[in-house]
Amino acid sequence: MTYVYILRSLENPERYYVGVTSDLRARLNRHNAGEVSHTSKYAPWEIKTYVGFSDEKQAFAFEKYLKSASGRAFATKRL
Repeated sequence: MTYVYILRSLENPERYYVGVTSDLRARLNRHNAGEVSHTSKYAPWEIKTYVGFSDEKQAFAFEKYLKSASGRAFATKRL
């Protein structure tokens, strides 16, 4: 299973991060430990939502969509 996830910063609740992983708990721990350069200054993080995909290609396509302008609007309104 491959997961697309949206994180929300606990310190700066207006900050979000979208990513993809096969191990959601381990990836969240890496974000909160400061091991991910893009998210380290806004830690700690919580999982806002995640979606599981059995097809890795679909997961990466959905992540790419969520990082687009229309995908951010969709996530804000629906997720």
